[in-house]
Amino acid sequence: MIEVNNVSMRFRMANDRVNSLKEYFVTLMERRLKFEEFQVLDRISFDVSRGEVVGIVGKNGAGKSTLLKIIAGVLKPTEGNVRVQGNIVPMLELGAGFDGELSGKENIFLNGAILGYGKEFLESKYEEILAFSELGDFINMPIRNYSSGMMMRLAFSVATVVEPEILIADEILAVGDEGFQNKSKARMIELMGGGTTVLFVSHSIQQIEEMCDRVIWLEDHKIKMDDKANYVCSEYRKYWNE
Repeated sequence: MIEVNNVSMRFRMANDRVNSLKEYFVTLMERRLKFEEFQVLDRISFDVSRGEVVGIVGKNGAGKSTLLKIIAGVLKPTEGNVRVQGNIVPMLELGAGFDGELSGKENIFLNGAILGYGKEFLESKYEEILAFSELGDFINMPIRNYSSGMMMRLAFSVATVVEPEILIADEILAVGDEGFQNKSKARMIELMGGGTTVLFVSHSIQQIEEMCDRVIWLEDHKIKMDDKANYVCSEYRKYWNE
């Protein structure tokens, strides 16, 4: 279960032009540097029940990715709080939790350990992860040599083979060729049927409508609509077609 309570997020950005790192720190120490606050999220509140599949839509800059990072514990909100019951597997940034100098195989155990899984468990799942990722002999290469598609295939395979209680994902079904996208979508549907709580962002409204029970629409850093997927997606299409 996820509870998001009155969450706001603001970022401070330097408003003055500085030409070097040295100039930045000198200006900062002399208290001459001016900052401007940018509102990213404004008093966001909602609950997600166990096993529910919730999509988040909104234009670029609406705060979708920031919201997922706050729920995953990557960012701390400026105001409000988030309560989570269950282990979270976040898939938010390409290569997060991976070491470019290590092989794909070594990164399976590294990333799995970060997610809280033991070596014995990961060894029992290794062949399944390898088969799903379709990396073949590339699994023994340093991942610094991987393409972005290969990296995401490995990340998705590790994250989903462990059947997380909560999966938080940002555009994970948009990477790779069509065949892998279809396989990933089928795996997501399998997880949903098994009771995994899913919260994910996608720019594909069709994908959101097909896979989600419910959709939250962010607009101007606030929740504009929170309702059944078909209804919200229909209203979202109307809004952008006007």
